[in-house]
Amino acid sequence: MQIDLHVSRFEWAGPPAGIGPGVSTLARTAEAIGIRTLSFMDHWFQMERMAPATDPMLEGYTALGFVAGRTEHLRLRLLVTGITYRHPGLLAKTVTTLDVVSGGRAELGIGAAWYEREHLGLGVRFPPVAERFERLEEGIQICLQMWSLDNGPYHGRHYLLEETLCVPAPVSTPRPRILIGGGGEQKTLRLVATYADACNLIGTPEVVAHKLEVIRRHCDAVGRDPEEIEVTALLGQLPSDADADAVVRQAESLGAVGVQTVMVGAVGPEPARWLEEVIGPAVDRLSEVESGTP
Repeated sequence: MQIDLHVSRFEWAGPPAGIGPGVSTLARTAEAIGIRTLSFMDHWFQMERMAPATDPMLEGYTALGFVAGRTEHLRLRLLVTGITYRHPGLLAKTVTTLDVVSGGRAELGIGAAWYEREHLGLGVRFPPVAERFERLEEGIQICLQMWSLDNGPYHGRHYLLEETLCVPAPVSTPRPRILIGGGGEQKTLRLVATYADACNLIGTPEVVAHKLEVIRRHCDAVGRDPEEIEVTALLGQLPSDADADAVVRQAESLGAVGVQTVMVGAVGPEPARWLEEVIGPAVDRLSEVESGTP
């Protein structure tokens, strides 16, 4: 199994001048202990269910570009890009730029978006949920076309592009990987089966096993092998005093139902130290664990 790092809070780094150095140290530590991928959220306000909206939050792609310049091997993505925040043609160009300057380390994590407060607060239109999912599918199609040899038009219901020109092309071969986040069984997991290289699921092992069965049914319907889709899942909330044994136990319970990659957060007031002391040993132990199937 692999361990990825998802960074969703920044107050541990202190005042604004400390955030850049803090993120740099955290990213370099993650890379040194064998973390494969670092992700940030695509939010503009902190999520109220996690912390006050006034807590510090970084713009995701700018922050990933900063991390790209501080690391050599760490893969980079947002978990996940909200389709409502950027025109898909510009999003494809943004991810391509990150991929080029990082030497092929960018991935596109994408979803339908949900945080209404930040949309209204910053003047971004918040479409109804059905429209957001229509835009999500069209956005994925646009990115795929811009990462192909087809520079022609794209005419969808919500987006009209006359030239899907994207030069330079991504360094990743054949293109940046696409991770679709969310667990909605009728829409999100159908899009996973149709387009995704990876999915991201949240819940107990039993919930994850059920979602994977839904993905398999959608794959059968579209004629795709579900083994082509990497299964990632967020670990449950870990206390600051959690040890490597607790991380490994949680990861193994998810691995037993088919999860291949688990994601941990940046825990405590000194997350870089926590990574070294707790996650480093867990990375070594889980590297020998193979995921199963429910």
